[in-house]
Amino acid sequence: MNAAPATPPVAGPPARPFVLVPKRRRRLRKFAVSLCVLAALAGGIFVAYRLTQAGKAAALPTAPARQGEFLVVARCRGELRARVSRQIIAPVNVPELRIVWLAPAGEPVKQGDPVIRFDPSSVRQQLQEKQAALQQAQATLDQAVAEALIISGQDKVEYADAQYQVERARMEVSKQEIVSRLQGEESKIDLGIAEKKLSVQRATLELHEASNKAKIASLARLRDQAKTELEITRYRLSQMEIAAPLSGVVFYLPNFSQGWVNAKPFKVGDQAWPGGAIAEIPDLSTLEMEGKLEEIDRGRISAGSDVIVRLDALPEASIPAELANISPLTQQNWEWPPSRNFRGYARILKPDTRLRPGMNGTMDVIVERIPRAISVPAKALFTYQGKPVVYVAAANGYERRNVEIVARNIDEVAVKGLPAGARVALVEVKEEARAR
Repeated sequence: MNAAPATPPVAGPPARPFVLVPKRRRRLRKFAVSLCVLAALAGGIFVAYRLTQAGKAAALPTAPARQGEFLVVARCRGELRARVSRQIIAPVNVPELRIVWLAPAGEPVKQGDPVIRFDPSSVRQQLQEKQAALQQAQATLDQAVAEALIISGQDKVEYADAQYQVERARMEVSKQEIVSRLQGEESKIDLGIAEKKLSVQRATLELHEASNKAKIASLARLRDQAKTELEITRYRLSQMEIAAPLSGVVFYLPNFSQGWVNAKPFKVGDQAWPGGAIAEIPDLSTLEMEGKLEEIDRGRISAGSDVIVRLDALPEASIPAELANISPLTQQNWEWPPSRNFRGYARILKPDTRLRPGMNGTMDVIVERIPRAISVPAKALFTYQGKPVVYVAAANGYERRNVEIVARNIDEVAVKGLPAGARVALVEVKEEARAR
């Protein structure tokens, strides 16, 4: 049996190859480019994030651990004061004390240098008047002395004449034995009259002498009074220029003539009142820091302790001083809130020309010295699980390290368990910035 012949396939149209149209091709290319851009952007963001975290870890403020002598101090606030200070007082009983010249305020002066000059015209006029009064008083006294001499001379002449008349009358009385009785009685009467005249003349002489002495003494007192007033006026004239009583720095006090609210330091042209304080000169060699010591620190310090003074106006200077005295009792502090403090007085050992009374600062009284101690700033000490720790800078971050506190100050802490020179962070380090 023969197989039936296969039916030949029906010829169709030829197959066409797969080709993307241009529009679909462009979409696919844009999609691929977008994926590449997004991948690059994501990678850049990740790298930037890692670099930022690393930069933050590296940019933390740090400080080195210092090795050396550690000073345990009791710190307090205080103010510079001069133990020796002299005020300049305006002359007494001098009218119209107008200031015409002042030494520069705050400048150093030496003892004997002029500080204040007043207008001397009024005092010079008074001096001329006192000189004229003295000359007049002296002339009046000289005239009285001359008149007394003249009166005394006349009285002496008259007294001598009266004495002569008495002696002559006595001689006549002595002749009564050789003359008649009547003449003898007349001679006795003449003798009595002569003696009366002599006594009257003696009394007149004594009266004139006493009167002249009293007059001369009174005029001499007036002359002496005029001389004293002249000397006082000359002294006042010398007080028109006031010199520095000691070496130091001159400060001018407030002038309250315009009231307490408008009080300002004395200046040229101001009117000073007699006996009023105008300026003050503190002795810079006697400067000391007066500080307010807390009661809790009183038992740790004593007189003679070393002190380091630091002033707000001179932050770069550490001034050596010595605790000279401590008040035996506390004193009331009227600041708010009110409290009571001991007063400590630290004597400046090396005076500085930049120091001025009234400067504020701190006074560190040295309580203990610890040699070769490792110290870090107080900001670098933190607490972790109840124990003190520091964060030490490492190659790949910061390492938390436990330390032991040896001594503590307000701004510095002495510790154990840390090498010298290690850099410690001044802020608490986050978990991601620590060393792995």
